[in-house]
Amino acid sequence: MKMARPRPQGDLERIKSELRQSRERCNKLEILTKLSGLINSSLDYEYVKRKAVAAATELLECETSSLLLMNEKGILFFEVALGEKGEMVKRFQLKMGEGIAGWVAMHGKPLLVPHAKEDQRFFKEVDEATDFTTRNIICVPLKVKNTIIGVIQGINKRTGEFTHDDLDLFQSLADQIAIALDNARLYEELNEMARQLVDGLSEAIEKRDSYAGGHPQRVLHICMAIAKYLPLSPEDKRQLSLAAILHDIGKVGIADQILTKDGRLTVEELEIIREHPRIGATIVGNIKQLRPIIPGIQYHHEHYDGSGYPEGLQGEEIPLIARIIAVADTYDAIIHERSYHRGVSKGEAVAEITENTGTQFDPKIVTVFAQALDNGDI
Repeated sequence: MKMARPRPQGDLERIKSELRQSRERCNKLEILTKLSGLINSSLDYEYVKRKAVAAATELLECETSSLLLMNEKGILFFEVALGEKGEMVKRFQLKMGEGIAGWVAMHGKPLLVPHAKEDQRFFKEVDEATDFTTRNIICVPLKVKNTIIGVIQGINKRTGEFTHDDLDLFQSLADQIAIALDNARLYEELNEMARQLVDGLSEAIEKRDSYAGGHPQRVLHICMAIAKYLPLSPEDKRQLSLAAILHDIGKVGIADQILTKDGRLTVEELEIIREHPRIGATIVGNIKQLRPIIPGIQYHHEHYDGSGYPEGLQGEEIPLIARIIAVADTYDAIIHERSYHRGVSKGEAVAEITENTGTQFDPKIVTVFAQALDNGDI
């Protein structure tokens, strides 16, 4: 039986080195997967930009990173730059082809620069303005459907130099960043379009109801002041803002002789007016992007004790968004003059709302409303 020959020392060292490199690459891929998930976890444009730069710095193990996006004139501007002098860096703009970043944007190719100061493309003005020393740079393009939207770069590898493995991983991260940025941008544009639509509908309410002048905007302001003191997500606040400004949209379906009547309404007319939350919910329900705000519109006249309308919901059966609007709507209504109602002082209005806490209004919302009022937010 032949004995296996021992491997030469050189072979063992090579195998150990290859195993070490494989483990490092696996670790990097795990980090890449984690960071890609974080970047794509939100449609908030500012969040995506900040996370992109933080992810680049972590993945590349470098001192700092920066994200440059291209405007409609083809100028690159620093959207996010990490480090103590980040805000100062953001004052700089680069033309296509200018600096390392400009070269990458112009050619659409990644670039690894081991000795930045020796490269003729290096834009030294940033270092001079910030007293920063750039040793090496890795820069990759951000592409959406073969269109360059910007670049992202890592600066100064903490240990050693940037490698081609770094370049491959960084490009993979950049591809995820580009998709996330484009999705967030499209989402932002849709939100802006929805906001413009909402403003148009709100204006339609005011033109129908002569007593509504400025009421939707004031209710919106009060709701957002209340929301400041509640644990609401950005999306919750966005939906609240849309519901607040459209809470009375159903009044466009009420006849003029009732809606603009000078004096008190009859019992029959009141019943018709009380249909406006349902009408509003139907109108908004025809717009897919606005369907999440239906509860705020349909239930803002429900009472905490179940005595409200249209369905007699009580307590936390009433959606939070509607409970907030209920307080804001009532406060604004009772401090402003109507043909059938004398406007009262803010103090009297607060007293009336407080008196109806637990019956008409959610006690938690009234407490937060009072806090916002005391702090001058309302």
